[in-house]
Amino acid sequence: MSAPPTVLIVDDEPDLAQLYASWLGDEYDVETAYDGATALEQFSRPVDVALLDRRMPGMSGDEVLEALRDRQADCSVAMITAVDPDFDILELGFDAYLTKPVGATELRSVVDRLLRRSEYTDTLRAFFAKLSKREALTEEKPQFELEADERYQRLEAEIETLRRESEAHLSELDDEDFEALFYRLDA
Repeated sequence: MSAPPTVLIVDDEPDLAQLYASWLGDEYDVETAYDGATALEQFSRPVDVALLDRRMPGMSGDEVLEALRDRQADCSVAMITAVDPDFDILELGFDAYLTKPVGATELRSVVDRLLRRSEYTDTLRAFFAKLSKREALTEEKPQFELEADERYQRLEAEIETLRRESEAHLSELDDEDFEALFYRLDA
């Protein structure tokens, strides 16, 4: 029997981190860190999914994420934060973006989805990460702002390129991701 996947919860609010851990502890090996430096130390061991708060004192979640990507850590990252998404998220290397408050069902769903997608090709993973960014921005920004922003227009072009490159890998998708893919493309 293989070990359950490891989920690292990084949040400077210990009570919230423990709440998330209680929601996930039955299915996953859950670790917590209450600051960025401690989180990076915990990546000396394999981590499958990191749930990362953006706004923390000392080292921010953005800085932790950048350090992880510089290390080429093969870990899916969901930003779970009270920071509403802005165009700056286009520069961040996360796989999913959730705005607090987050419920137990939503949290388990994002972890399950990221674990499933970690098995996909790099192209499909990049495609879903770009779709997540688009989804976060379209929920927050009016259409005229999106259309006027060059960074968002580049994102749309990248999504289209990745869509074409991903067509050869569609057989890898499970039913839920296949439906999500076409739902998000229509959005």
